[in-house]
Amino acid sequence: MVVRIEGVANHPVLPERAVLPAILDGARGRCPACHGPGMFAGYLRIADHCTKCGEALHHHRADDAPPYFTIFIVGHIIVGLVLSVEVAFGPPLWLHALIWGPLTLGLALAVLPPVKGALVALQWALRMHGFGGVDAERDPHMDTDRLTLKDNHG
Repeated sequence: MVVRIEGVANHPVLPERAVLPAILDGARGRCPACHGPGMFAGYLRIADHCTKCGEALHHHRADDAPPYFTIFIVGHIIVGLVLSVEVAFGPPLWLHALIWGPLTLGLALAVLPPVKGALVALQWALRMHGFGGVDAERDPHMDTDRLTLKDNHG
């Protein structure tokens, strides 16, 4: 599918980007454009540009979504494990705290970077926030009242 952006003067027709491969690359900390390493410049800091292909990555607007999804994922895993252990073994509360506190923290810290990478790559694949699409904040000539996206068929 080719995306045509109407309401923007002289805007080129944009080819579709594969969403699932981009998300998987992002989850691995790889550039969604060239699949090379280097999406992250630190633990959670996204690099301004890919070190391999130079793709600009600074446009991302991940904001609060990665922690939200991390809490959702880790919470479901931990609650299931806590309930299973409680039903199967019935350990004392102090042992629950000793086991589940550090495990929750460690799992959250392990899951957060892949979730953030996947969300940034999803934004890249969908051309959101300046990732190769139209950015209303940066294009003063764009008529946002008439902006529509259409595929080849319509």
